[in-house]
Order: sequence, then C-alpha cells, then structure tokens
Amino acid sequence: MPKDTLAIVKEWHEAFDVPVVDAPSIPNERAQMRLAILEEEVAELRAAVEAGNLIEVLDALCDIQYVLDGTFLEFGLHGFKQDAMDEVHASNMSKLGADGRPLLREDGKVLKGPDFRRPDLARVLRRT
Repeated sequence: MPKDTLAIVKEWHEAFDVPVVDAPSIPNERAQMRLAILEEEVAELRAAVEAGNLIEVLDALCDIQYVLDGTFLEFGLHGFKQDAMDEVHASNMSKLGADGRPLLREDGKVLKGPDFRRPDLARVLRRT
C-alpha cells in the first residue's frame, strides 16, 4: 500500500534525526532555515519552468512537497494537515460566482465570488 507524502518524509526525518514536533509551534531556531529551503526550491522550479525542462519541473515540485511536508512535521502541524486542506478546499470552492461558475481575472487567476468564506483554520487547530 502506498504511503502518503507525510509518512515518507516523517520516515526520512526520523532516519536523519530531523525534528518531528508533536505540538503545534513555530520553531524559531529552525523556521528561517525551513523558509530559506522552500524559497530555494521555488527558485529551482522557476528556473526549470523558464528552461522548459519538464523533468526538472517534476523534481522541483517533488522537492517543494518534501520540504513542505517536513515543515508540517517540524511545526507540529502534521496532525492537522488533512483537516486544514479540507477546510481550505471548502473555502476555495466558495469562490464560485452566483451562477456556479468561476470568476476569473484577465490572467486566469480565480477571484473570490460573492459567497466566499475564509477558511476557519483556528477551528481546525482548536480540535486538539
């Protein structure tokens, strides 16, 4: 049975003694490093897109997901990931216009419709 991305990244964290935090927090001593790594990986994605290199795009996307999941683990938010994603998804779906169609900016970015509601992530975190 395939493992989800959090499970495989957690396996790596444990093998390499990288922190896996149980309670939600912002680890000041490592947060800046996590941000720098994410920025580095996004820059690699940008370079791969600009070069038209699909293999490097895939590599960068996987690296971003790996670092992102590691950040969930180090910030103690891994136990909330799915519920938070479900809440953000419901919020994003509320962006549809009154006619049930998306509202788009000229460049294709989806805009907030009249029934948009912000995700209630505080509620997700309160379930501890």
